Amino acid sequence: MLIVTGATGRLGRQTVDRLLDRVPAHRVGVSVRDPRKVEPLGARGVRVREGCFTDPQSLAHAFEGATQVLIVSVDQFGEEAVQQHRTAIEAAVKAGARRVVYTSHMAASPASRFQACRDHAATEEILRSCGAPYTALRNGFYAASALQFLGPALDSGQVALPEDGPVSWTAHADLAEAAAAILADEGRYDGPTPPLTATRSLTFGDLATLAAGITGRPFTRTAVPDDVFRRHLAEAGVPADRVEGLMGVFTAARAGEFAAQDPTLAALIGRAPVDLAASLREQLA
Repeated sequence: MLIVTGATGRLGRQTVDRLLDRVPAHRVGVSVRDPRKVEPLGARGVRVREGCFTDPQSLAHAFEGATQVLIVSVDQFGEEAVQQHRTAIEAAVKAGARRVVYTSHMAASPASRFQACRDHAATEEILRSCGAPYTALRNGFYAASALQFLGPALDSGQVALPEDGPVSWTAHADLAEAAAAILADEGRYDGPTPPLTATRSLTFGDLATLAAGITGRPFTRTAVPDDVFRRHLAEAGVPADRVEGLMGVFTAARAGEFAAQDPTLAALIGRAPVDLAASLREQLA
């Protein structure tokens, strides 16, 4: 039984879909906070159970009979995120899983300038001492994040963001396919994987050039001072911890934390990863 958490989210749901291309449905289970949202998976023969990272008892039921558990990291920052990951890891081990698989990040490090990467590093440390074999998927930075940051510019033509650096923006679909491949081939990677990234690293200046080429309209890249960016986010009602988390994307990118490119993702999925230009073209369409 292969259990996937977070199957209502973008990465988790696509991972389940790709996993069903590789293994029979009766071998796949999902752990979700709201089972009603994945009723179509149940209709396909997937085992659906309620599970929440803040409720160990629910996870004991959701993970019952698991041989592997894919823990999809939560969309939060700081100690709360790490504690939820710890609860899920401990529940997977207690359920008897032979391997715990976790969606980490290419730049996971306690010294990262991006809080999420420090959280991933702390979670990987928990995995190292959990008592079961584990695989940490060192995922590239989600391409969807680049498109979100770029969103306001698609109307204004002004890419007004803090100074950045090159990033290997990577599609959810490719990372989901890689996760499914690794789950279906247990033990293919022990410990952290190589960076699972696209084949190009792009700055927001590069994205402005791509957008201009796709639309035929001018796009201008302007560097917004960090304090101004923080103030704009705060004035928009973004919580303080989220403001610093978003700012960390840019400070870490400047330091080259997200610039690495590696062929592992292409080897896992058997094709070239989706280029960000294709994702941008799709969004603009």
